[in-house]
Amino acid sequence: MKVKDVAEILEELAPLEYAENFDNVGLLVGDPDMSVTNILVTLDSLENVIDEAIGKSCNLIISFHPILFKGLKNLTGSNYIERAVIKAVQNNISIYCLHTALDNSIEGVNAKICEVLEVKNTRILIPQQGTIKKLTTYVPRTHSKVLLEFLFKAGAGNIGNYSECSFTVEGTGSYKAGRNANPVKGKKGELHLEEETQINVTFPKSKEKSVLNALFEHHQYEEVAYEIYTLDNVDSQIGMGMIGELEIPQAEKDFFNILKNKMNVSCIRHSDFLGKKIRKVAVLGGSGAFAITAAKNSGADVFITSDIKYHQFFEAENKILLADIGHYETEQFTKNLLLDYLTKKMPNFAISLSKSITNPIKYY
Repeated sequence: MKVKDVAEILEELAPLEYAENFDNVGLLVGDPDMSVTNILVTLDSLENVIDEAIGKSCNLIISFHPILFKGLKNLTGSNYIERAVIKAVQNNISIYCLHTALDNSIEGVNAKICEVLEVKNTRILIPQQGTIKKLTTYVPRTHSKVLLEFLFKAGAGNIGNYSECSFTVEGTGSYKAGRNANPVKGKKGELHLEEETQINVTFPKSKEKSVLNALFEHHQYEEVAYEIYTLDNVDSQIGMGMIGELEIPQAEKDFFNILKNKMNVSCIRHSDFLGKKIRKVAVLGGSGAFAITAAKNSGADVFITSDIKYHQFFEAENKILLADIGHYETEQFTKNLLLDYLTKKMPNFAISLSKSITNPIKYY
């Protein structure tokens, strides 16, 4: 199995197209055609993690956080980033990162937090926009069903819990083939009228390449007429954060004790207690203060995240309980999520969970 094969499996869980624009995801170090021996899964690909990979004979590191976030102007080993990259290259180790692509996955970081906290009936807190596309094309009426089948197989036509969704319109198409054309129907130099079907299907932007490949490969015409639009419709299956309910509502301090125990945290930075039961829980792994308003608007009783600044705690406005449990702490189970996923997809492959502690924050 090659690095690109493992990447393809990972991108079924977290398509890179859904990463945030500021992010740097995918294969950051290494050759996509390199054969993989063993895999090490980690949160951060720091120098001590590279050493661990060397000791375990792993030549592919799957990391949540990207070691390369900004551009490098030189590579001299002057900081922790350069040292990690140099050691990885010297030891022929590839590094693949998921970061916000996994944040935006409905089975990703926030789903794992909800699983640990036993939050049920979950849904995306902030659905991502611009992820749904629409294809319109025109095909001879006799071939429309065949083409639709291939488009469906390529990933088009899925809407929520429904599949093979489409809309068709019957009409008449016209064209005149030029001297260098090779028309499937009609003759060169003559106007040809053909009974055609207009096919309309939506698809997630992560499937655009496969949908277009299916269109061009299985369309009858030499020149394929088609249009692709990005829709404003929100995809409820992709986005930041997650919200759900506790099976049994908890008093605020009782819930905090559960939170500390399940998330392995010694302290919680929080806004004022509101004196009400916690039933609806919103979570966002990593730096999630930008989602405070969304959490309030969703009716959540508590919002669990990290890296909330002083003035951002005022945004609670006695409407929600804000709980900052730490950046590392919110994402700590992500590597377990990736290990479980890869083990199911690659049951006969050697995959290790990194034992290196990469949390840079200590508590006294």
